[in-house]
Amino acid sequence: MFARLVYESFRRQKRRKLLAGAAITLGVAVTTAMLGVATDIGDKISRELRTYGANILVTPVDDSLDVRIGGVNLKPANDGGYLNEADLPKIKGLFWRNNILGFAPMLPVTISLGTADGAPPTSAELVGTYFAHTVRYGTEQFTTGVRTTHPWWKVTGKWPEDSSRDVLLGTTLAATLHKHAEDTIEINGKLTYKVAGLLSTGGPDDSRIYAPLAVAQQILGKPGVVRNIYVSAITKPEDDFGRRDPKTLKGDVYDRWYCSPYAASIAYQLQEAIPNSRAEQIRQVAQNEGNVLSRIKGLMLLIAIAALVAAALAVSSAMATAILERRSEVGLMRALGAGSLPVGALFFAEAALLALLGGCLGFAIGSVLAHQIGKSIFDQQISIQPVLFPYILGVAVLVTYAGSAISIRRALQLNPAHVLRGEG
Repeated sequence: MFARLVYESFRRQKRRKLLAGAAITLGVAVTTAMLGVATDIGDKISRELRTYGANILVTPVDDSLDVRIGGVNLKPANDGGYLNEADLPKIKGLFWRNNILGFAPMLPVTISLGTADGAPPTSAELVGTYFAHTVRYGTEQFTTGVRTTHPWWKVTGKWPEDSSRDVLLGTTLAATLHKHAEDTIEINGKLTYKVAGLLSTGGPDDSRIYAPLAVAQQILGKPGVVRNIYVSAITKPEDDFGRRDPKTLKGDVYDRWYCSPYAASIAYQLQEAIPNSRAEQIRQVAQNEGNVLSRIKGLMLLIAIAALVAAALAVSSAMATAILERRSEVGLMRALGAGSLPVGALFFAEAALLALLGGCLGFAIGSVLAHQIGKSIFDQQISIQPVLFPYILGVAVLVTYAGSAISIRRALQLNPAHVLRGEG
């Protein structure tokens, strides 16, 4: 009998039900889209921010030593330590190897450049690196270099091949030397190299020369060495747990930290893979990632809350009007002996059915909306997790109840005698 009463009650006042259902559907759709994007946005934001450069720097341990006594630096006056180029493929052997988008070794060398007008040679810095170098680790083969870790670099002309002797000449230095792409430059008074292209970054790199790593090693006279490595990795924004010192962690807590893709834990694994190295996250990049991600998630949460509040207000208005039109029905049920509980249960059951229908439709629309947001903003697909569905339905029911509660409470307070006489 109760189910029949709910059914008959639900199919009446179709216009009111349609308006309330539309409000619930739209509110749930926006909430589904925002929650879906927020839960799947971390990696996509990290990939987008990787266009602003590497986020981990690996240097030799010797470079981190700073021996001071009485304010005097007693560190030997040498050119610092070096890392072994042969160890670089081990980066792809890390636990989080799939999060490593690329890496680029750097080997700076001070050189002298001949000038076209016969003036004294100009001192400059030549940096050896990988441009798009193919590296093999086990059976895996991959390509890495500054074209991956420094995607903002703009090159006029061509990129040098890693197996060639061609170089990239910074635009500022090129203007000083009056050089263009396809010209040649003389290094250290005896070596001639072809300028494959001109490099523009808007920073100090415009005053440098970038060459294949083997060229810098040859000029330096130290084959197989690199000075530091820039690593671009997809990381999880740092929180209080991610900032903990791994030396103080033990057991399951250490395993949890080690197996989380924090920049600090990936840097720790890099130190393990590359002998005599020190890896640190580039703080400004890592902190900006966390700030951007937290602000975007906060904005999405605010939009979802606003959509749900608007839905609750719309439901409240629709339910208030519906119950006002059904005063006589409520008064008749109360006069026939129905208590507050059965009458309230009837209206709440009707609201729950409306919420479930609107929630299911809203979840479907929200999934499509999330997919479109991911495609248009991140050019990637946003995956809505099925586990989100029951939570969305629960939110739909709560919002509907919140919007209906005041109207249903007023209906239960109606005096049946006054209503039936047309006084209430």
